[in-house]
Order: sequence, then structure tokens, then C-alpha cells
Amino acid sequence: MERLRDHLLQSGYTIDGVRARLGVVAASALAREELVPALRATAGGDPLATLIRLWWLGVPVPAKGVAPEVLESGLVTADGDQVSATVHLQPWETGGYVVSDRKVRPGDPALRPDHVVGAGGASANLAQLVTRRPVGRALDLGTGCGVQVLHLAGRAEQIVATDVNPRALELARLSWALSGVTGVDARAGSMYEPVEGELFDLVVSNPPFVVAPPGERTLTYRETGADGDAFCRDLIRRTPGHLAPGGQAHFLANWLHVEGEDWHDRVGGWLSETGCDAWVVQRDVQDPAEYVELWLRDAAEQGTRAYAEHYDRWLAWFDEQRVEGVGFGWITMRNSETLDPVVRVEHLDHQVVLPVGDYVDSVLDAVATAHRTVGLESALLRTADGLLDERIGLPGAEDPIRIVLRQTQGLRRSREVGTVEAALAGVCDGQLALGPLLNVIAELVGDGDIADADAVRPLIAEGFFLL
Repeated sequence: MERLRDHLLQSGYTIDGVRARLGVVAASALAREELVPALRATAGGDPLATLIRLWWLGVPVPAKGVAPEVLESGLVTADGDQVSATVHLQPWETGGYVVSDRKVRPGDPALRPDHVVGAGGASANLAQLVTRRPVGRALDLGTGCGVQVLHLAGRAEQIVATDVNPRALELARLSWALSGVTGVDARAGSMYEPVEGELFDLVVSNPPFVVAPPGERTLTYRETGADGDAFCRDLIRRTPGHLAPGGQAHFLANWLHVEGEDWHDRVGGWLSETGCDAWVVQRDVQDPAEYVELWLRDAAEQGTRAYAEHYDRWLAWFDEQRVEGVGFGWITMRNSETLDPVVRVEHLDHQVVLPVGDYVDSVLDAVATAHRTVGLESALLRTADGLLDERIGLPGAEDPIRIVLRQTQGLRRSREVGTVEAALAGVCDGQLALGPLLNVIAELVGDGDIADADAVRPLIAEGFFLL
């Protein structure tokens, strides 16, 4: 694989090289599964164009333009004067390469159950979420094509990668070899079975979280056949038994929005008895029809005779389960070894600063600090860097109708506050205790009543004030 990697790099088959060659128009068309602009952009027959066509677009290329390193890789087949790829091989943002099964496009044959999907938006989302701190032992649970290992390499002293699909491990090993990553302990098995009794400083997983009717044909990379969102629930509940003290886990997940039930309580309930601090963020919610359409497209079922029948069955099952929507988001857990764990569940659909992994530890710290600190009156608070005070009112009015504190860094949260909290944001610098500050603010801007220091806890938990 070393000779092939050298050829890929020398030919410019990298993230930047492919983006520059395709251009904005062709790249946008590819996102809509339209190949023609990309084929026009790679019509030159040079080494980079050949590699893009062969392994990114998945179309046959003339054998005369294929380098010996490619022909000898075992990842292509020759038919006369044409060469075709047997896998999808894509450069990744880490500087490495990801090997998976070929991309499925409308009109292609049905996916095989053990299909290994390539790296995409979900893979990138998880990599952006994971803490950047160095760790001893890391576990990539459900490694798929092995992409998360590429991100963990260099940050973890030891990496264990598992998958229930032997074919996934086969292709993951190719990804790691092409990327120069060595020493990965790859094991076959479901969920935590391959690592029974072992502890890790970091667990990451982009699990098969798709919620589908039981008994349907399942695709290993996205469905487990579990009842509803039970797989994600069970994954969360079993995780604490594999986290070392101070260890963290980061997952992507789906959860159901069920009629008459608050989704905060549903997901929060999964975590409430784990003994871990936890942070859940819902990033998107789809109605049942949107959700079904997304995953039928993912399996290239649009335009097939079975499409309408499968669509109807899936919606009927959602109706039986009283499902009103499906949420998607992040779940982060930390083994804080406390008898008083805290769980925060929230919806954030606005743009946040990436990567979240750069500051996820401080987010967890803020939630825990706000929950556990006793006697806030003596706390020395300071305002978070980059905080804005926005005042909204009618022209000429003496007082604003609304005051909003808005973060320009990190999660970019915003919160409507009163005059006392706004005044506090303007003066707290870590020099004077909260209690005396609130006394002074009450005299200057309040009605004489001193604000309760505990009222500031939500603003500490959300990172507006630092302790």
C-alpha cells in the first residue's frame, strides 16, 4: 500500500487537489448525485483526473492511463482496455485515505446487507465533537471504514476498533494502511462484546442509529433491528462500564419524538442512571416523512418499484408507535466519579464554532460547576470572552424592551436577561465576589431587592460567566 499511497500523493489526489480540480460547480452537482460537471472537469486524462474518475466518481477509465501502482493494488479490475474500481477510495481531511464500498447512486443495484459506507457528513460531525486532549486507550466502537481512527491516531497511545461487520474491518485495515496508521487493535463483534471487562479513556462511535421497522431488510452500517431507538439507549447505558475514571464518550444518535412525551425526558432518562455527567445536543428534527425519504435515498431506493411500498410500511410503523418526529444529535458522557452526576439536554440548531472538540471539556466543566458549586455568593466570576450585550427597543424609548447576551465564541448561545444580569456581565472580572456585586447592582439598577445568587447558575452552566 505504500507505493499506492506515494502515487496518490504525487498525483495530487488529496482533499485540496480534488476540490481544486472539480471546482465549486462540479462539487455542488456531485452533492446532488449529478456526475456530468465532474466528468467534464476531469476530461484531461492526466493522473489526477484518472484517479478522481476511477475512485471518486466510480466510472471506468482507459487502462493506458492507469499507473502500475494502481493496477497492482488489488483495488481495481481490468476488462479489456478499461479499468474499474472495486472500492471507493477517497482522500480525507486528516491527510489520509478512506476505503469503502463503492458509492451507491440512483439506478444502482440494491445494496448488499454488509455494505460498508464511506466517510461523509456524519463522520466529520463526530470527529469535530471529540475532545482534543491526549488519551491513553481509545475505542472506536463500530469503526466502519475506519475513519475515526484516522482522527484518533497521534492523540491516543492505544486504539481498539470494533465492528460487527467483518467486511468493514477488512476495508478499515486498508484505510489505515494507506494512511500510514499502524498498531490498531481491530476486533469483530457487536457493541461492547469484543472489549468485555476493558476500560478506555475515550470511546467514540457513529453507531447504526437509523430507526426502522423491525423485520425489514437491514443494512449493517445503519440499522440493528432493535426496537425503535433502543440501540442508542442500550449503548448509552452500557458505556459507563467501559469508561476509566475521567474518561469520555462521544456518540452520534437518533431518538424518537413520541406523542405525549417530551424528548428531553426520553433521552435524559437514558443517561440519568449512568452515574456519568452528560451533555446531549439535538441538532436537527425531521418529521416522519422527511426521515423515511432520507434513508430510502441513502439506499438508492428512489425510482425503484419497491419504493412506495417500503415508504408506506415505514410510515405506518411510525404511526403505530405514535412517532411525531426523529431527532439527531450528539451525546457526550464523562465518568466524573461523583455521587451527584449532572445531565444537560438542549436543542442547538444554529451554527457553532468548529471543532467543538477544542472546547467540549470546558462545556462539561461549566455544566458541572454550575450544578455542584456551593455558596455562589463567595464565587469570583468573570464574563466570558467575546460576550455581546444587545439591547432592543423602540426608537426614542428610555429603556430597552429586551436585553440579550450573545456569545461570539464556542457554542454561540444567546439568552434574554434582565437588567441585573446585564449589569453583572458588564462588571464581573474575577476580582469581587458575586454576593457583594449583586448588592451594588441592586442599589444602582434594581428596585432595592438583592438578586438571588443561585439565579446566575444557568448562565454559568451555559458559559456566559466563568468560575
